[in-house]
Amino acid sequence: MQNLVQRFLNYVSVDTQSDDQITTCPSSCGQLKLAEILKQELIAVGLSDVVLDDKGYLTAKLAANVDYDVPAIGFIAHMDTAPDASGKNVKAQIVEHYQGGDIVLGSSGHVLSPEQFPDLNELHGQTLITTDGTTLLGADNKAGIAEIITAMITLIERPEIKHGDICIGFTPDEEIGRGADLFDVEKFGAEWAYTIDGGPLGELEYENFNASSAVVTCLGVNVHPGTAKNKMVNSMTTAAEFISKMPAEQTPEATEGYQGFFHLTDMKASVAKTELNYIIRDFDSQQQQSRIEFIKALAADLNKTLDKGSVEIEVTESYRNMREKVEPFAHIIDYAQQAMIACDIKPDIKPIRGGTDGARLSFMGLPCPNIFTGGYNFHGIHEFISVEAMHKAVEVIVKLAEITAESEKPVC
Repeated sequence: MQNLVQRFLNYVSVDTQSDDQITTCPSSCGQLKLAEILKQELIAVGLSDVVLDDKGYLTAKLAANVDYDVPAIGFIAHMDTAPDASGKNVKAQIVEHYQGGDIVLGSSGHVLSPEQFPDLNELHGQTLITTDGTTLLGADNKAGIAEIITAMITLIERPEIKHGDICIGFTPDEEIGRGADLFDVEKFGAEWAYTIDGGPLGELEYENFNASSAVVTCLGVNVHPGTAKNKMVNSMTTAAEFISKMPAEQTPEATEGYQGFFHLTDMKASVAKTELNYIIRDFDSQQQQSRIEFIKALAADLNKTLDKGSVEIEVTESYRNMREKVEPFAHIIDYAQQAMIACDIKPDIKPIRGGTDGARLSFMGLPCPNIFTGGYNFHGIHEFISVEAMHKAVEVIVKLAEITAESEKPVC
């Protein structure tokens, strides 16, 4: 467990924040730096076929130790951290044997409170790794990387645990929706895979939002305010009207479970031009299309009321619900459940209120459910992870490899 923690702490010390304003892959040089570190580590621990390409995709293989055919399975994690909070100079702090109450996050003035984050009430006695309140932690998804590598080392050191070929993949730029863009599924070689990119202990996910992004551009007319009467059209006023007509009960902070939402993520505003950036999410594909039609109709209706200025909208699909691509391979969900139960974990099957590389990879021919890492509060300064849950994630990966080999064993 100590090696697992140290491995994780080493990874979070590398700033790998992705940048959606950069078009190259990877979008930040820190990702290549971490990828090179991981490449050398994979070689050192004894994995074969270790390949790092110039786009930052790192793959490797642990060869089977059985003499019968077993489907090759994969484990995938991403190297980048989210743009939502800084990933530079991460100063993780370890809280051993947490006994409840507030956790002070360094000298930042922030606290991790069970009043705001009630999951803490379920973690008494565990060792937690938190931020110092100035950055995110990077458990999303460097915990997944650490857990996968630790599991591979376990399988190498314990040859009595039988397994087929295991394919490892670490991807760049997942947090900005590009992690699967250049992933070579055929070359990867797995028949199915699991992303180790989930949250609390026991999470098992094989359905996610249908996702689109919308850019709403409000165009105005800017003239000197001293001579603006009947001439100026303030685009920010138009944007405010647009926002006011969006359904307030259908936002992330007002929804849960299978409820979809519209989320205004950011805006750039001036008199002449205001740009609103929305993400649109729904588990049901027809309801997702209805949401897209709604936001387009709202723009069209506003245009009818404007004497001057205009509202333009552009919608782009990001990813789709992987459920339709995973359900035909029900055994891969069964294997994951069996592995968790064998590790004394109650599987918690739930929809992902977001997306993973696995969503797009499933549509690229690689069915790819998602498994927990043990982390909480991703993408912000209150991110933390349970060391005990990290250890359980390693156990589940090892057990999955074993159960797959056992399930495919010929009957004499």
